[in-house]
Amino acid sequence: MVRHLQIFGLVQGVGFRYHFMAQAQGLGLAGWVRNRRGGSVEAMVAGAPEAVEALIAWARRGPAAASVERVDVTDAEGTFSGFELRPIE
Repeated sequence: MVRHLQIFGLVQGVGFRYHFMAQAQGLGLAGWVRNRRGGSVEAMVAGAPEAVEALIAWARRGPAAASVERVDVTDAEGTFSGFELRPIE
């Protein structure tokens, strides 16, 4: 299963990407995460459906310093090896 996430709210400058990557790696997921110039965080995640859903549930809360307003999730395609932080776009 592959999903594209767009995460909105106070999600930059609070360690969101690093916590997201740690959660993804702990769940055995592959993909990437990056900040967007508009203030959101974008991610692609791939792996077992239950692990992807667990990460989406975590993203709706985020780390303690974050304030997530919403997470837009769409189906996606792609093959990923490991999980990486990507530069801002």
